[in-house]
Parts: sequence; C-alpha cells; structure tokens
Amino acid sequence: MEGRDLDWPGLVNVRDLGGLATTGGFRTRTRAVVRADAPEKLTEDGWAALRAYGIRTIVDLRNPDERTGMPQLTDIDVLNVPLDPLDDTEFWNQWGNGLHGTALYFQPYLERCPHLLWAALRAITHAKPGGVLVNCAAGRDRTGLVVILLLALAGVSATAIADDYEASSSRLSAAAKAQGRIDLEPVIAAMVADHGTSPRELVLETVRRLDMGKYVSADDLPVLRDRLVGAERG
Repeated sequence: MEGRDLDWPGLVNVRDLGGLATTGGFRTRTRAVVRADAPEKLTEDGWAALRAYGIRTIVDLRNPDERTGMPQLTDIDVLNVPLDPLDDTEFWNQWGNGLHGTALYFQPYLERCPHLLWAALRAITHAKPGGVLVNCAAGRDRTGLVVILLLALAGVSATAIADDYEASSSRLSAAAKAQGRIDLEPVIAAMVADHGTSPRELVLETVRRLDMGKYVSADDLPVLRDRLVGAERG
C-alpha cells in the first residue's frame, strides 16, 4: 500500500484508490476516490490535508445516528447514502450478530440490497468535480464493499482488490494497539475462520460473482469509469 496510504491526522485508515493496474494497461486515477474511516475524527490539520488533496465531496455510508460531530462544511458536499437496511429485520436477525462486520455478509448483502449500492455508486458518479471521499465508521466493510465494486468496475484484478481490503485490517489493528484499545481484528478473523474461509477468499469470491449491471446503470457506467481510470497507460 506504499504511496496510497494517506496521513491525515485524526484518521487511521485512509487510502487513495489510485495507482492500481487495470485491464488494458491503464491505472486508476490518483486523487479521484479516497476510502476512509469516520471523517469527523479529523483534526484541524487533518481537514487541511483533506482539502489540500482535492476532496470536494464526501459520500458517507453510515446511518444518521452514527453521523455525530461532523462540522458544517461550506466548501465540501456531504452526501449521506446509508447502506444498512435498518428496517430489514430478517437480514439483521441473520447478520446483525457481528457477522456484518466481516466479509461473510458481502455476498448476501449484494444479493439483497443492490438498490442501496446503486445509490452509493450513483452518488460517486455524479459528484461534483474533484476528489470523492467514501467512508463508513472504520472504513473497512461498508466502505470496503463499495470499493470492491469501484475497483472491479475499473478493471482492477481480484487479487489487488483483496490486497486493498486486507490493508484495512492491518491499519486498524496497528491503530488499536497504538491507542491502547482492544484489537478486534483477530476476533473478526476467528469468526470468519469458524465458517471455513478467510477474508481474502471471501473478497475473491465476491469479485468473481459480481454482476455490475445490478449496481450501476448503463448510462452511469462510462461516466464512473472515466472518474476512476486514467487515460494514459501506466
């Protein structure tokens, strides 16, 4: 992840999606889309770094009750596109016991909630010129699911997409240890292992089974790809 990790004071899991090889010999654009944890944790210097990086839109994937402490921003659009279907009790009875914090829920979610992912990708597609920050709370799973779709659409390999997902776990684990908090990453890994798989294998399988037509319109597809992929071979 060298060169893609960003040091924005206050956040611990920030990466540029740029610089990744795509099909046809191209690379994803830098400063186009950034993934992150909760932006309200940014310090004053962190907000300055975000602005200097060219971020002009924030697409926040959290529910309203999670979005506390965000400052009023006049120069940055904040688009709230919640991904959790809170009224779907059947879904949460199955996945709300901690499994929703793992890649185990990715495929069931993709099948059950394509309309919510459609809304998230559409918000990114039609964001105003400039960089887009996509975030949830930790920047791993809800953000990770949207990023899987973005990178797959851009033509990034499944292995590189899995590498990017795994990078969040290492960053969150290091941050927990540095801040004296309980490191939940081994707990999450154990939950996944109990199901006979691994986060990496789950991401690879998710990419393999994607049908992008369920998550982005034919009209939006080239617009979003142009936002994500540079015109020069790299």
